[in-house]
Amino acid sequence: MDDTANTTRSNPFDDPDPDPDHAPSETSSSSSSPADSAVLTVDRNATLTLGTDSLIVLDEGLRHRRSAANCCGLLPQFGKTTRAIPFHNVLWASLDEQTFQLNIRYAQPVGRKGKSCRVDLINYCVTDKTLYSHARHWAKRLQDRAYPAQTKKKKRIKVLVNPFGGTGIAQRLWTREVQPVLEAAQCIVDEERTTYRGHAIEIAEKLDIEAYDVVACASGDGLPHEVFNGLARRKDARRALRKIAVVQIPCGSGNAMSLNLNGTDQPSLAAVEIVKGIRTPLDLVAITQGDTKIYSFLSQAVGVIADTDLGTESLRWMGSFRFTWGIIVRMLGQTIYPAEVSVLTATDDKRAIKEQFRHTREEYEAAKLKNLRPSLRVDKEDHNPEDSLGLPPLQYGTATDALPTSFTTTDMPKLGNFYVGNMCYMSPDAPFFACALPADGRMDMIAIAGNIKRSTCLRMLVKVEDGSIINFPEAAYSKVLAYRITPRAAPIPPQKLGPKFRRWLGGTAGGIGDEGLIAIDGERIPFEPFQAEIVPGLGTVLSKSGSVYEFQGPKSL
Repeated sequence: MDDTANTTRSNPFDDPDPDPDHAPSETSSSSSSPADSAVLTVDRNATLTLGTDSLIVLDEGLRHRRSAANCCGLLPQFGKTTRAIPFHNVLWASLDEQTFQLNIRYAQPVGRKGKSCRVDLINYCVTDKTLYSHARHWAKRLQDRAYPAQTKKKKRIKVLVNPFGGTGIAQRLWTREVQPVLEAAQCIVDEERTTYRGHAIEIAEKLDIEAYDVVACASGDGLPHEVFNGLARRKDARRALRKIAVVQIPCGSGNAMSLNLNGTDQPSLAAVEIVKGIRTPLDLVAITQGDTKIYSFLSQAVGVIADTDLGTESLRWMGSFRFTWGIIVRMLGQTIYPAEVSVLTATDDKRAIKEQFRHTREEYEAAKLKNLRPSLRVDKEDHNPEDSLGLPPLQYGTATDALPTSFTTTDMPKLGNFYVGNMCYMSPDAPFFACALPADGRMDMIAIAGNIKRSTCLRMLVKVEDGSIINFPEAAYSKVLAYRITPRAAPIPPQKLGPKFRRWLGGTAGGIGDEGLIAIDGERIPFEPFQAEIVPGLGTVLSKSGSVYEFQGPKSL
């Protein structure tokens, strides 16, 4: 798989290439009041300019800067005299009142195509005493540009590190790539390692929510799932879920949360987006099964996806490709997963769904051009006393209650893939739910028969990457409010291949003829009927946009 969510999307650290001729000169700045000027003159005959969206550094010394990668830094590395640092990359700026030294820490793109970053520092002294007052004002303006009104500075972050998730390198990624970014941004960090399954649930349930703004999970998607459910167990669950923003530092095999909210699955880039993240309401999905109730933030799957996600453990040696391989084997094998599905549909009109998504994206882009942002989910407790109470009641009962009359029931004996999502990306190259939105009060549901033509299966697989699977007539795509699914074991087909070869080919699936698999946010639950309903805006996250996921929508929107 690609290690970025979408190669067509712009890298958040792509610096503009400013024209030095457009940088304000000292002559032009001296003609106006220094307090109103965007230019600060510093030592080494350099100037710092607050541009439209970047800090522009004009310094002849940059032409002869030294690099540690160049003969131990002994030889000069020749380059441009101008450097542009996007305000989004600026982590912190401070002016020492004693020495009037200005220190600016920022995220510098590194690696091929800037797919990661490291903390870098530029510092200058203000030597002209007549500019001291202007320097103070200028430094404050830079901080304000780096942290707009709806971006909280110095976030108080509880970091949970899962040392066992993914390939087992979460601790190293946190220490080397993420922690330096948070420290440079003056975040207040409290780190704790999880040591067993369900540990994050206990931590979140007992968390002092007044001491933190954010819970950051250095893990895959499993830890955020636990944190949401831990917060949901509290007596003040509703207030806790509104107060604490749950985010992901992508360190696992599944990093869908970061892909959707941050636009990246790279830890260092995600760290910058967490620092600059906007508090955003997120719909959660209440799921009941028997006497159990849990909350889902990502997806629910029965069929091919669940079988691939949970049933390919013997293929871990393939890395992330095991998911792609598992889907190919099962879809081309025309595997079926029969079930009875009852749904309360908001709309199944694909044209209307795409039009609403397009309209929401256009509103966001228009607001972005005007430097407007969606209203902030505030940290302070609302005056509504219900916000400090427990969870909102279920609107449609539980899986053991009588089915509401508003649901429509369909028997699907040839079902191949039943997939419901609350986010767009499920993996870097799989935006299955192309029209998903963080808080539209809807779940996105896809249902595909298991016996469709193999040629159609292949065309679908190719089109998943650009989100256009919604355009296939074989894929039923709808926005739903609630559903109940009763899965059944599939009939055992004639076995033409030996069991060892079948295990090698498709993994140790618990599927055909055995107990089937159900995945909630990638976690296994019993193969029994369950019911799900959307709970609008119950959760809180940090996102890059504040209103949409980091996907532009289906190719033919």
